[in-house]
Amino acid sequence: MAELPNITMVKEATGSLDQASQIINATDLTVLSGDDSLTLPLLSIGGRGVVSVVGNIVPKDVIGLMQAFEAGNLAKAQRWHHRLFPLCRDMLGLSTNPIPIKAAMQMLGRDTGDLRMPLVRLSPAEEAKLRTTLVNYGLL
Repeated sequence: MAELPNITMVKEATGSLDQASQIINATDLTVLSGDDSLTLPLLSIGGRGVVSVVGNIVPKDVIGLMQAFEAGNLAKAQRWHHRLFPLCRDMLGLSTNPIPIKAAMQMLGRDTGDLRMPLVRLSPAEEAKLRTTLVNYGLL
């Protein structure tokens, strides 16, 4: 597919930096992170951006990470990565996307509409964990 002129990018969300490295080494495709917790590691091997889920609730923080990396300020990019990591891990690890991000958006007063079947709401225990994650991040 990389040989087709209208395909210029790929969203890499397998969690495999080896696979991302293979794509970067073998093609001219722009590789975008599709896994928020691996954005900085992917950038470090030649990735060029992110299709972010957590960016829906903290866009300035994701932009901060990207800008720090692009400016060559690795220490600042690492601080952003470590700040974002618990949100990525604890929120997105609760359930299949988009269930946790939609629940988070609703908790933050940003209506995103109802889930469509076969997706179902978080359980009360999962909602409590999500609320704790948002509180710990400073969003609630």
